[in-house]
Amino acid sequence: MNTKYVFVTGGVASSLGKGIVAASLAKLLQARGLRVTIQKFDPYINIDPGTLNPYEHGECYVTEDGAETDLDLGHYERFLGVHMSKANNVTTGKIYNTVITKEREGAYLGKTVQIVPHITDEIKRRMLLLGRTGQYDVVITEVGGTVGDMESQPFVEAMRQLQWELPEEDFLSIHLTLIPYLKAAKELKTKPTQHSVQELQSAGVHPDIIVCRTEKPLTPELRKKIALFCNVRPGHVIQSIDAWSIYQVPLNMHEEHLDELAVRKLEIENFTQPDLGRWKEFLERLRHPKCEVNVALVGKYVELQDAYKSIQEAIVHAGAANDCKVNVKTIHSEQVSEENVAEMLAGMDGILVAPGFGERGIPGKIAAVRHARENGIPFFGICLGMQMAVVEFARDVLGYADAASTEMNPGTTHPVIDLMEEQKTTTVKGGTMRLGAYACQLKPGTLASRIYGQPVVQERHRHRYEFNDVYRTAFEQAGMVFSGTNPDTGLVEIVEIPSHPFFIGTQFHPEFKSTPETPQPIFAAFVKAALDKKQEQ
Repeated sequence: MNTKYVFVTGGVASSLGKGIVAASLAKLLQARGLRVTIQKFDPYINIDPGTLNPYEHGECYVTEDGAETDLDLGHYERFLGVHMSKANNVTTGKIYNTVITKEREGAYLGKTVQIVPHITDEIKRRMLLLGRTGQYDVVITEVGGTVGDMESQPFVEAMRQLQWELPEEDFLSIHLTLIPYLKAAKELKTKPTQHSVQELQSAGVHPDIIVCRTEKPLTPELRKKIALFCNVRPGHVIQSIDAWSIYQVPLNMHEEHLDELAVRKLEIENFTQPDLGRWKEFLERLRHPKCEVNVALVGKYVELQDAYKSIQEAIVHAGAANDCKVNVKTIHSEQVSEENVAEMLAGMDGILVAPGFGERGIPGKIAAVRHARENGIPFFGICLGMQMAVVEFARDVLGYADAASTEMNPGTTHPVIDLMEEQKTTTVKGGTMRLGAYACQLKPGTLASRIYGQPVVQERHRHRYEFNDVYRTAFEQAGMVFSGTNPDTGLVEIVEIPSHPFFIGTQFHPEFKSTPETPQPIFAAFVKAALDKKQEQ
């Protein structure tokens, strides 16, 4: 069977959920026994989102092989339970960088370099790249932005060309659009969808399936009207209605026959009916928890929910694993101080101090760590959160009053967190941090060892600063244990305080490897500790 290519575009408005629809279709096809991957093409000119402000673009997701990518790749991995790679996220910046580099090398033999064919050819090459590896039966491509955007035009043009270059049975176009409900008129309106599809068709791309994002169910009459005016087959207009959880969407799409329409159009044979048993079990636990706990997420970017998307989802997975609903209270670390920390964190069964960069909000993070440590509240620090746990311990237990990370205070006399040695000569910011999966060796008998249940684990990183090993002995004598280290470099990966009910910090980002069917072990243990704390009261 030839590799099949599915393209998902969006219209009318951004944030309709193209990534969730793409991931849901991928999940359904995978459940039918097909080998599936998803890739995201983003129209912005940044090489990758690594240098983007979280307020601008949400979290930067990191893959196993060290790519800084769009957060939608997190959805892809969580839904499919497989690793994405550098090849799964392509930006306009990467495309132009490749073409300009080739031009400088003389690869175009003196020709005038243009958007068509040179840029579009490079886009097409990358759209087909994963399919040509022979590893996948279906490659789903999500095109970022909305149809009609200036930035998206080269991607849509590349799709147009592929629609005619690939065999008809190897190409499927899905267009996600909005059916708004006008409260005053008390009706759903199809005109925005009609205009969006017309915009796509005017660019030469003809959608095979229209997925309608809606708050209320579409009537058969509305579906027929959309099919008629948008020139698609009857039955190929399906609804994506608001769901109580993003993890419900694959089941909703199955009920709408999205996977059936896809395999029929792509002429895929010898597939099984989707096996979604484990997925449904997860949803059952998620929807019917037996208890609940309150957890504080103390971070610097909490105004935008997508800034800590993977952490939020990992907490959801961990909650379901414990048959527990986790009420997450997001707290801006800039609003936390030594004076109000007890009030701000009152009623919390667990405290998670989130990652981040820069000095803004640091005192609040340190205050939150101290509150958790001194009051026996389960604590989990990730990356910068772990580093601030080290700083707090150095100040309040070891008595190093000015202890700090050199990221925030280059002149500190106690740089307990310092720039990694290989980072000291780095001047380029994009893509130069310690990125991707590295080994972490666990110390026997520690909390980390009990959580993982194995001697060595692989976890993903995104940082420039690390624990300063000069202070290791002082910390160990005072009661902090370094329970996880990199076997090659000695880099401290995990810190914990055995005298505390549950106190753990990780230099790596465990949230990137959590899925509904395989919750990340530390998150699951953290929620369990929070539940134990609540039951003690």
